[in-house]
Amino acid sequence: MAKNLTEKQQAFINVLFGDARGDLYAAKQLAGYSPNTVLSEITAGIKDEIIEATKNFMAHNAPKAAYAIISGIDDPTELGIRDKLNAAKDLLDRSGIIKSEKMQVESSGGVFILPPKAVIEDDDD
Repeated sequence: MAKNLTEKQQAFINVLFGDARGDLYAAKQLAGYSPNTVLSEITAGIKDEIIEATKNFMAHNAPKAAYAIISGIDDPTELGIRDKLNAAKDLLDRSGIIKSEKMQVESSGGVFILPPKAVIEDDDD
């Protein structure tokens, strides 16, 4: 269920992933908050919305990460390609697009059932 946000709260989230480029202080200013407003006062009430917006932002950039991986295939000698590929793989992992891992389990025998143990009684009465 989405919480009703004030205009400033919604503007804060919008500019945080836009013009502020993730900078909380810049987002505070761009959203129209007073310079005296404590940042934690802004973010405490919209923490869940910021997290959801972050997930959406990562998902929106997943195609760019996929293209970065393909560019590494097309030009493996590109300067900084290793760092670019690692960043792209991390973004895709965090976006829920993970490499599939297969595990093969083999068994060479069946189940062997032993008979019950014999009970030996002592006659030391």
